[in-house]
Order: sequence, then C-alpha cells, then structure tokens
Amino acid sequence: MYKVVLIDDEPVILEGMTRGMNWEKWNCQVVGTAGSGKEGLELIEKEKPHIVFTDIAMAQMDGLTMLAGIKAQYDQMQVCILTGYRDFDYAQKAIRLGVARFLLKPSKMDELEEAMEVMTGRLKEHQPAELLEGTKKKDILNSPANNFIVKNALVYIKENYREKLKLSDVAEHTYVSQWHLSKLLNRQTGKSFSDILNNTRIDKAKELLKDPSLRIGDIAEEVGFLDIAHFSRVFKKITGISANEYRNKI
Repeated sequence: MYKVVLIDDEPVILEGMTRGMNWEKWNCQVVGTAGSGKEGLELIEKEKPHIVFTDIAMAQMDGLTMLAGIKAQYDQMQVCILTGYRDFDYAQKAIRLGVARFLLKPSKMDELEEAMEVMTGRLKEHQPAELLEGTKKKDILNSPANNFIVKNALVYIKENYREKLKLSDVAEHTYVSQWHLSKLLNRQTGKSFSDILNNTRIDKAKELLKDPSLRIGDIAEEVGFLDIAHFSRVFKKITGISANEYRNKI
C-alpha cells in the first residue's frame, strides 16, 4: 500500500482531502497531515511517503526550495501541488523540479483523480524499496532538483559568509539533510562546504586588501574570521602567500 502525506495550512483542505478521496481505490493510505512546511518536512522524513500533496504558499517557507529539497532526497517520491498561487512561470519551475502535477485551488475531483492515476502509475514502475532509499540506490545527483539546491546553497553562502556559517545553516535553508548537501557540494563543485566558505571569504578579503587604509585584523573580522591567526593560515593556504605579501604585490 502506498503511503500519502498531505501538507496545507488550511485545516478544511486537509480534512476534505483526508475524508473526501477514495484512497483505497488507489491502494493508498494517508499516514499523516501537516499544517506547515516545516511540519511537513519532518513528517516526510519520518514516514517517507510515496505520494505528497502540498501547498507551496505557506508562511515562512520557500515553496520551490522545499520542493527541490524533497525531490533531491527522494527522487521517486511523487509530489502534487495544490495551491491558489496562480503563476505560470512558477508552475513551470515546479514541474522542471520533478513535480507530477500542479493544480490550482479549488481543485476538482476529476483533476485529483487524474493526478492520482499518474502518480500511482509512475510508482508501479519502481519497487517500493527503490523509492524509500531515494538517491542511495542510484546516482541522481545531477537532477534538476539537486542542481537547484546547489545553486541556492552557493548563493546563500555568498550572501552570509560574514556570519558564523555552518553546514547545518545552509542545509536548513535549502531543506535537505547536511549529509545530502555535503555530498552534492562535493560532487558538483569538487569542494567541501568549508573550502567553499573559505574561498568565498578570501576572495572578498583580496578585494578589501586593495584599500591600504584597512588593517588586516579588521579585514579578517569583516569577512567572517574570528581571529587574525586563523585568517592568516587560511589566506596563505589558499593563495600561497601572506595577506601582507599579497597587499604589497598588488
């Protein structure tokens, strides 16, 4: 039997979907519902459902990034969007990320039935074990969803390198596990999270070193290093010379 999770911040939608659909007809069972994107992701991690119905316009949630996070870690999981968000470009992006259907609220029963037919049909092509093990069983690291995750992660690092940034912070922002994000970054950039972060910081430091009025200690702090000694070690490791030598050279 296929497991189904429903995510929506409107209780009436959750109740209507739970009670109104003939799930047994599709050999399905609703194993849980969630009223927010965060709760939904936790439920997905716990239950590892075969099918997910979700809204994408909920509070404190980047809908496309959440979708990418789901598809990045569970490639064969079938996702159907139910939303009042009427944006054709947004719908196209969601479909490119691997969403099975994009339905506008209020959705008609025949639309939901057609979505179920498509999703269960796709599931029949795969063994349940393949679905639940996600990207562990085969290499899906260059999928559109994973590419989307990496792009967002790199942008987030570039915008927040001054902070005490950790891999867990970026993973939370991109809605994937630390393990999965680390694997993606290594595969697609050839670098670890730490290397990417340090290179970003040193690139910015190089720009600041062009200003002779700035002290090296202040530059180190500005680009996110806690102390000048650590900054100096990393700078020399990446560039081959000290920050002072670099400044004199330019």
